[in-house]
Amino acid sequence: MSTLLTDIAAAEEGTSLWKDAWLRLRKNRLAIVGLCVLLVCIVLALLTPLIAPYAYDAQDLDLGATPPSAEHWLGTDIFGRDMLTQILYGGRISLAVGFIATAVALLIGITWGAIAGYAGGRVDAVMMRLVDILYALPFMIFIILLMVVFGRNLLLLFLAIGAVEWLTMARIMRGQVQSLRQQEFVEAAISLGLSPGTIIRRHLIPNALGPIIVYTTLTIPSVMLLEAFLSFLGLGVQPPQTSWGLLISYGAETMEEYPWLLIFPGLALTVTLFSLNFLGDGLRDALDVRGSKD
Repeated sequence: MSTLLTDIAAAEEGTSLWKDAWLRLRKNRLAIVGLCVLLVCIVLALLTPLIAPYAYDAQDLDLGATPPSAEHWLGTDIFGRDMLTQILYGGRISLAVGFIATAVALLIGITWGAIAGYAGGRVDAVMMRLVDILYALPFMIFIILLMVVFGRNLLLLFLAIGAVEWLTMARIMRGQVQSLRQQEFVEAAISLGLSPGTIIRRHLIPNALGPIIVYTTLTIPSVMLLEAFLSFLGLGVQPPQTSWGLLISYGAETMEEYPWLLIFPGLALTVTLFSLNFLGDGLRDALDVRGSKD
């Protein structure tokens, strides 16, 4: 009898979308591994000044490039700098670019898409036609022009990448708002006299968090890869700062003589990108209620 009452109480208590999503996500081993690896990367980036074996600017020109050893686990570069230290500090920049540029893209895309989807009519048509026009522009050339005209600095890199990555989020958010706009809770908010801004901020955006979270985890690796490509071309992070893309660029120039200069930063970037993609795929499946039949 007590067991039956417990089951009835549990059934009455129910569960939430986020709890169900977490239970489904836990069953996806690749997604959990990706989450753990990402958390480790973030912790290492935050603690880099404390755990880096050498100072960031420490050089030993007499030592030069040496392969991995007990003293330098990942070897040294042509300036005698410890590669493990360089990779740790480079990870801070690469992750910062990924997260901050994605935050800029989300801020623009969510705002633009929510306004277009809620307003509808001519406002929606004009705003989304502008998105279509921007989609047709060669954004890589646009970023390169920004870096050449305004100078190559880290803040501009954040803004430039974020400013060209928001278009897909705007379309996703517009579609979500259009589907939610006809729901009863939105009509109730309108009947209570709430302003459109309040409805969008308090009711529509929170109910569209699922696709936003999934898109975020898939955008961060795209942004990091774009930063790596720009740094490889010499248009991204500039010395004395470093990033994984810049380290890969240096390693590619000397890969025949010193292959470890390319292999280790390449592995760091690859593992992080795979982790983010696995996590994004897992979140997409976990938050897709229609595709999850447990």
